[in-house]
Amino acid sequence: MDLVKVFTIIYKYYVGNLLNLPIKFQQITGPIFIALLCCLLWLFEPTTSAYLALQREMVLNGDWWQFLSANFVHTNSNHLLLNIAGIGLLWAIHGQYYTLKNYLLSTLLLSLFVTFGIFLYSPNLDWYAGLSGTLHGIFVYGAYLDIRHKVKFGWILMLGVWAKIINEQLFGADQMITELIAANVAVDAHLYGAVGGLGCILVYWIKNKYLPQNT
Repeated sequence: MDLVKVFTIIYKYYVGNLLNLPIKFQQITGPIFIALLCCLLWLFEPTTSAYLALQREMVLNGDWWQFLSANFVHTNSNHLLLNIAGIGLLWAIHGQYYTLKNYLLSTLLLSLFVTFGIFLYSPNLDWYAGLSGTLHGIFVYGAYLDIRHKVKFGWILMLGVWAKIINEQLFGADQMITELIAANVAVDAHLYGAVGGLGCILVYWIKNKYLPQNT
């Protein structure tokens, strides 16, 4: 099953009825902010990528901010549009669980998890930019929340994203995507993002099991 068919199934299941889209302030503000941030940085290319993309040598020389900023710059307009589409799709699927605070915090932590993972465990990656790793983490966390809320399709999403990641680790990225973004797809970033998503699940589970809940 190709990606178009997967997205079609997801769309029909979750957002076929526009009235059900999560459009409350708390649900939509976070995704809009991240999308606008990516667009703003894109306006100043190629300068932004030169200074803000994760570049191993520059990080070693003290440009530590790249651990965060790298996630919000992109290689070309196709790369930017793909990630903005990902932000929108995940919002449409799981936006009912979003709050502004939690969305921005999870985006921050997952972004750092991805870039630190690349820096520590993928020495072959000397340069990295893009939000796709973070989006994989948000996807995994959202699928878990579906499962927790008894949405059976959440299991399909969870199994699907891990099947995609395993396929990428074994066989590499889709060649069409590589050509679109004019760069090698950092499949390790997808893996680190998804593992970070599992970390978010663990934090959520511990919080709900051991910390007192507001009544």
